[in-house]
Amino acid sequence: KKINNFISQKLYEQNEQEEFISESMVIGKGSRTFLIECIIFQDHTFEIAINDITQQEQESRLKRQLTQNIAHELKTPVSSIRGYMETILSTEMDDSRKKMFMERCYAQSKRLTDLLRDISMLNRLDESKDLYDTDNTDLQKIINEVINESQAALTEREMTVETRNLHERMSINGNYSLLYSIFRNLTDNAIAYAGIGTKITIDCYLEDSKYYYFSFSDNGIGVPEEHLNRLFERFYRVDKGRSRKLGGTGLGLAIVKNAVLFHKGEIWVKNGLSGGLNILFSLRKV
Repeated sequence: KKINNFISQKLYEQNEQEEFISESMVIGKGSRTFLIECIIFQDHTFEIAINDITQQEQESRLKRQLTQNIAHELKTPVSSIRGYMETILSTEMDDSRKKMFMERCYAQSKRLTDLLRDISMLNRLDESKDLYDTDNTDLQKIINEVINESQAALTEREMTVETRNLHERMSINGNYSLLYSIFRNLTDNAIAYAGIGTKITIDCYLEDSKYYYFSFSDNGIGVPEEHLNRLFERFYRVDKGRSRKLGGTGLGLAIVKNAVLFHKGEIWVKNGLSGGLNILFSLRKV
């Protein structure tokens, strides 16, 4: 109706100053979005163009959501730090209470640092794959480093790690930082959510001339089926309150997915038959 009215009103008007006049509108039809444009020329002819802009609209919506999520995630630690510092500056308190408040400030600043680091890593992956160099890297060495560096947290949660089918010279032409982030984020995620006393299993269950195929699983509580297909979304949390309380950035599994894709692999997730979460992914050797 808007385009019809525009044509009816403007088609035969004298227009000698401009080469053409135009009108546009956006409409939705089902799950699609279309941009309708009408141009009327000086000779009283007109053209109508219908463009499918569904993908652009989806990308714009995702960017808006991402910006809102980042702002929300940054607001929490910043507000906490400000609140603690204002209390310290405006209130008389003994050294032990002041130390407690400073420790809380430090914890929130660390969370803020982790969040900014994760956002930066994802932005670099989005912008250009060329920002990450590749070199000959030993996967078994990376996995062992992750396990050793996570040992304190694993012990605290009474958790164990079992590795299967790992061997010397598990060589891959990849980026060390991204490969480390895959196994570190998966381990941190399992430590946070699998449950006390659970076991993590890292299994290179298949290897061929081009790929390594990994299963990263635990025997914990698993994830409700309706959440599985969204686990790799940025800032998506199954239990928002509990996740923030545990200090996660909400970006760990998104980084895992993008790091796997960087190494020309695929990734998917399912619940194990006997319970727990099972994340399967491949990594291309060269």
